[in-house]
Amino acid sequence: MPSYRVTAAIGLLQPGVAAPDVLPQAVAVAEAMTTVEAHDVAVVRGQARITVRFQADDDQTARRVGWAVLARLDELADISGRSVTRRFGSRWYPVRAQT
Repeated sequence: MPSYRVTAAIGLLQPGVAAPDVLPQAVAVAEAMTTVEAHDVAVVRGQARITVRFQADDDQTARRVGWAVLARLDELADISGRSVTRRFGSRWYPVRAQT
């Protein structure tokens, strides 16, 4: 089964949102839809970045999972640099819209 990941840079939190709650809530959204392989918060160029890696049968399913995670993150904080990518070998490539 292909491996995908959704990433987003986290900016200002919404009022009442605690920083330690953001990643678990993003992971919970993905876990409700698919198998989560890994998750992480890293500081990249001075900004927090959340990554949730998951499995999906195809790109369309992965886009739905990724968008659901991003929608939840958008409710919790200002986000930027968002992406949904698929792993091919050792590299990650953007998941494109179906045409």
